[in-house]
Amino acid sequence: MAASHREILRILSGVLLGMFLAALDQTIITTALPTMAAELGGVEHLSWVVSVYLLTTTVSTPIYGKLSDLYGRRPLLLTAIAIFLVGSALAALAHTMPQLIGARALQGLGGGGLITLAQTVIADHVSPRERGRYQAFMGGVWATASVGGPMLGGFFVDHLSWRWVFWINLPVGALALLLCWLALRHLPQHYERRSIDYVGAVLLTLGVTALLLVATWGGTQFSWLSPPILGLSGAGVALLAIFALQELRASEPILPPRLFRNDIFRTANACGSVVSLMMFGTTMLLPIYLQLVVGMSAGRSGLFLAPLTGASVVGAFSSGQIMRATGRYKRQPLVGLSLATLGLILLATMGADAPATLIGAAFALFGVGVGASLPVMLVAVQNAADPRDIGAATSALNFFRSMGGSFGAAVLWSVLIIALTQKLAGGGAALPESATGVLQGGPQAFANLSPALKATLIPALASAFHVVFAAAAALCVLALSIACLLREQPLRTTPASIAPPRAQRLSAD
Repeated sequence: MAASHREILRILSGVLLGMFLAALDQTIITTALPTMAAELGGVEHLSWVVSVYLLTTTVSTPIYGKLSDLYGRRPLLLTAIAIFLVGSALAALAHTMPQLIGARALQGLGGGGLITLAQTVIADHVSPRERGRYQAFMGGVWATASVGGPMLGGFFVDHLSWRWVFWINLPVGALALLLCWLALRHLPQHYERRSIDYVGAVLLTLGVTALLLVATWGGTQFSWLSPPILGLSGAGVALLAIFALQELRASEPILPPRLFRNDIFRTANACGSVVSLMMFGTTMLLPIYLQLVVGMSAGRSGLFLAPLTGASVVGAFSSGQIMRATGRYKRQPLVGLSLATLGLILLATMGADAPATLIGAAFALFGVGVGASLPVMLVAVQNAADPRDIGAATSALNFFRSMGGSFGAAVLWSVLIIALTQKLAGGGAALPESATGVLQGGPQAFANLSPALKATLIPALASAFHVVFAAAAALCVLALSIACLLREQPLRTTPASIAPPRAQRLSAD
């Protein structure tokens, strides 16, 4: 029997709080990083505080999804929250940079389950067609974490300690643990003795780690064509190829090959990966654009991103309501990605002296377009997947999105550096340090430059960002082209927990 609206809200209260924890920890730490480096030392390893969390989150995501299909959602979700809280406590108690990096790795192992399992539990209890009724809650979680995280982190650094960036997770996580334990205790539990694909898990971990190191180091520590990057790329591709062969022979594969035989699964994952690549790469660079090109302060640039996140919530909610009313989902990403492309074209053509209202309008178009598109891919995948594979299908989508986002940040950052270097070389100017150093140093490093060099750098930087936004628009057009291939399947009106297996549905048709 389907859950009532009241029961669904009770379930959502716990799983969305867990999702909020994972989303918050991706943003709250950004404003505290310089203070952490000053107190703990090891500034040369500071990037790993962010990178290692992303790495372990990405690697663990498909494993959580498969295990939840085998043993049930509740025990895996409670385990993920507990691991995340232990990692948070260890991070808050860290006295050296290696200790902090290790604790962040443990946090990521928990965070990989929080997002995927929350989305899977929702699919278990909310039919694809009814997702629109609750889309605002899910969009609000990400918007609050995106906007509130950096501000909350700055408050802790200024008035308490950077350690509160992690301490705050304990009371919130304890509440999430309690709510999930109570709300999900009636879920069916699976304790069948089945084999686990340990070999596949190891191959996936090693392959993804190699490729994420490429995304982290490429264009920064090493050039893209250097032996370390080429070697890691080759190793990553080879390991994932062996992983694919292992999945074909495993009795309980982590990513079941039958998922990839579904054209909706393939198309939605391809589109979601490209959208994530474009979105994460662009949003990572927008604060630099606002501070160094437009000339905003750090605080104002953070607030100026609010229209983007707010518009993404509006886009997600509107898309969900249309799905609920019509039972159809293909038109939303087509319209959404067209709007996002228009927003990026505006950013690629406006000058550094463009009015704030025009910049805000471009941000809003970009946000509403992305917000209207990404949730559709999740619904399409969950609607097409067999109920026994809901966890694996959901985690696979998040896995490919994470991989796309990781490379998006690296690729568009490299585009910016290359474009800026060429613009400065064409104008005969030379920076006292690398372009990478000036951009990573932010407004403080920029303020130390001479007035003459600033006068040369700002137009070059504005032109370089035009190239970045044009590249992002091209990626958006690619995603739009893939979305055109998305086959529309009627949305189920029953949640996955009571939907018949796919074989039974086909025989009934």
